[in-house]
This record gives sequence, C-alpha cells and structure tokens, in this order.
Amino acid sequence: MSDIISTFSAQIKNGYTFKGKSIKIGGAMLDKNVVPGLDINLPLKTLNRHGLISGATGTGKTKTLQLISEGLSDAGVPVLLMDIKGDLSGIAAPAEPNDKINQRSKLIGVDFKPEGYPVELLSLSNQPGVRLRATVTEFGPVLLAKMLGLNDTQEGLLAMLFKYCDDNHLPLVDLKDLKEVLKFASGEGKDELSKEYGHISSATTGTILRLIIELEQQGADLFFGEKSFDVNDLMSTSSDGRGMVSIVRLTDIQDRPKLFSTFMLSLLSELYAALPEVGDPDQPKLVLFMDEAHLIFQEASHVLLQKIETIVKLIRSKGVGIFFCTQNPTDIPASVLSQLGLKVLHALRAFTAKDRQAIKQTAENYPLSDFYKTDEIITQLGIGEVLITLLDEKGIPAPLVHAMLCAPRSRMDILSDAEIKLLVDKSSLVRIYNQEIDERSAYEILQEKMQPNAQPAKAVASSPKEQPSILGEFLHSSVGKQMSRTATSVIVRSLLGTLMKRLK
Repeated sequence: MSDIISTFSAQIKNGYTFKGKSIKIGGAMLDKNVVPGLDINLPLKTLNRHGLISGATGTGKTKTLQLISEGLSDAGVPVLLMDIKGDLSGIAAPAEPNDKINQRSKLIGVDFKPEGYPVELLSLSNQPGVRLRATVTEFGPVLLAKMLGLNDTQEGLLAMLFKYCDDNHLPLVDLKDLKEVLKFASGEGKDELSKEYGHISSATTGTILRLIIELEQQGADLFFGEKSFDVNDLMSTSSDGRGMVSIVRLTDIQDRPKLFSTFMLSLLSELYAALPEVGDPDQPKLVLFMDEAHLIFQEASHVLLQKIETIVKLIRSKGVGIFFCTQNPTDIPASVLSQLGLKVLHALRAFTAKDRQAIKQTAENYPLSDFYKTDEIITQLGIGEVLITLLDEKGIPAPLVHAMLCAPRSRMDILSDAEIKLLVDKSSLVRIYNQEIDERSAYEILQEKMQPNAQPAKAVASSPKEQPSILGEFLHSSVGKQMSRTATSVIVRSLLGTLMKRLK
C-alpha cells in the first residue's frame, strides 16, 4: 500500500506543481482519504485556456466557482461572474467559520482566514447595479442577424439598412430607432432606398420587424440604448491590487434564453474587439464564469453556435479565459467542450438509464487513471469533492485526480438588500452608466422627415445623481459613438467573418 501511495504522490506532485504563479484549491485524495501535503494547484498561465465546472445540483459547483474567483482576485486578475441563480453576491463579505469549515481546512492543511472581496454589481435590467447597455450600431447587423435567426436575404436587407443609416447620419441607438427605420424602408422611404440600394421587400422588412418585437418582449429594450458599457471597465483592480469581481445579476432573465445568449455573444465580441493580442501571458487579463451555461446554447441556432465556438477559440489570445458551469458536461456542445483545458467535475447522479449513459460518456472524456475507476467514482464524490484534470504550463494534460476543495473564504450566502444598497451606493460606475439618455437619433430624425411641420423632438438626459456635462454627453452620445466606432465595428466584423471561414 505504501508503494501505491508513494507512486500516486509522485505523479500528482509532478502534475500539479508549477514554476509560475498558481492557485491552491484543495488537496489530493486516494481511497476517499486526503493525502497530507499533496496540494492541488491551478496554474495562472493556462487559465486563459478556458474550463468547465460541472456536476449535479447541490454538489458544490457554485462554491467551486467562488473559490477559484477568490484565488484569481488575490492574484490581481479581474473576474466576471454571470449570476443566474442570484447566490454569488456573498463574495463581497467575509465567511463565518464553523466546525465543518475548520475540519476541512485542517485536512487540506490550510489556515482559514475569512475575507471579503472587491465587488461591482452589474445588471441588464432594473435590478440594483451598474446598467449594461449597448447601442444597436455597436451591436452591428451581423450579430443582430445571427441572434434573430435571419436568412441570407433578410440579413442582406438588415446590413443594407445599417449602411443607409451610416451614410445618412441616422444613429441607431435603441430598438425604437431600428423599428422606425424598418417602417420607413417599407413605407415613405421605400422609393428613396430602392433607388440607391436596390429593391426593398415589404414582406422581408415586416418579418424582421416582428422578430425584433419578439426580442423586445424578452426585455431586450433594456439592453439596447445609452450609455453603452465600456468593457475596459471590467479590467480593473481595487486599491490593494486585487482583481475586481464583477457580478452580472441575471435572476430575472433566466427564462429568456435568447436575450441571455444575445448578451453573452455581444459581450464576448466586444471583448475580442477591444482587447489587444497578448499571446500566452503569465496570467489572464480577465476570467469570465458562465453559471448555468446551458442557457447560452438553449434555442441557439446552428449559425449562432458557430459564432460562439469561433469567439471561444480566438479570445484566448486576448488573455481572456471562459469557464462554463453547468449540471452535465453534455450540456456543452462538443465543438466548445474540446476547447476547454481545465475540467472540474462534481458528482453526477445515475437515476435513469440515460443518466448512466451520460456518466459513461463523461468518464471517457477524462484521462485514464491507474488509481481511480472514473465511471464509478463520479457517482461517489462527496459535496466539495471533485475530479480534476488540467493543462500544465507546457500545455500537457495533468493526471486525473480526486480532490477535496478548500472552503471559500467569502460568505457562502447572498448579501442582504441593505448590503447590496450600500455596495451600489459606493460604486463610481453606477454614477456613470445609470444615467438614462434618449438623444435625437434615427427615430426622431425620421419622424421629423415624415412630419416636417412637427415640433423637433428634444433630447432627454436624466440621472438620479447628477446631469451629465456637455462634453460627457457628446463623448457618450450616439453620434459621437458612431463617428468613433463605426470604422472599428466594420473592421472587427470583417475580421471575425474571415477567421470563421478559415476555421471551417
């Protein structure tokens, strides 16, 4: 038995000890016991190679996500969390030690020190937090067409309308603007557009309009508009050098998968466009965790899945790591799953023949081990116990290991309403992005064009705190944004299209 432990220890120590910076997340286990002094570490250098955290409900996936986020923040790496269930806000407050935590820490050989982390709350809706928005122009016709599931003819017409708006200085800020352009193209402006850009089909514009209204019903009108969010604000650190943990609160859109997948795709595209190439940095520039990741792929078209797969492949070189968290690894398309370097598996349950088949398939996606029967141990893992495999600093897969994870040092529960209010009130980003602006854009301009004697529409800018400065209004205005970002948007869309063709 001692020879087995010695061989096991040598193999795991070799596979999970690294030259560069790393995060300790637990201790190795053999025969259901923690092996003293055998640490399990994650190398920061390969955390931009993406990852998967999976397991049945109640097995501790969220706490694993929280644990890794803490380690990244301590290393100065900003983190972005997609909080679908609303149970991640507690990372802002220190944990309350108890006997179970103390016992686990003693087994793993760590000193448990409660710690709260720097947190910024973000929201796609009217929940407390920094409002996330993007203008229709910034989103672009390519992503919008993929999201709406348009065919080639419809996509071509949409691209033409965006071109018309660019040529005629009609800022597309929100969905109200886009709907007005569609109505104009099939009505009073049909002859003008047909003469300049070719035949306009009223049936096609009507179809696109109905799809936009459907998207609007899912709450997309809250996402499209100004002020648009600058993704560079996700890459910040606190005054003590820790990475900021940005939490997107999504509890009220979990039943609207199209809006969720749209937001995620636009965010990834914006990150890819905004960040420079960095190759393989010593640590990531940003790590993004997508809890309940199956919602991203739910009801997504084949073309949309291709777009997500392409972004996942390419964004690694920008220093961004993406972690998908879901109940079953089979929730993730195989084309995306193959791109994930780190796999953390909590227990799976075998209640049906389909479950047993899924467990067998999952076991086959993990390295063979001389010490574990993978398909058996998957169903026997305790809460906070996992199977791990990862890529080392040379890109070589580390051996499969059964590990007991450390307990998170932050609170494993949600913040109270009063704590959330205090956090939001202290945020400088809230004062920047929570101003509601409705400037003169395509809707107002076309209304005036069709009704020349009507009173010109006035721009509205309001804030719960203060009115924006004239310079601030211009810099964040739809006209200013369009002038400065149209060229970048066109280049990025062209680049992504070219890269997708190369990857096919």
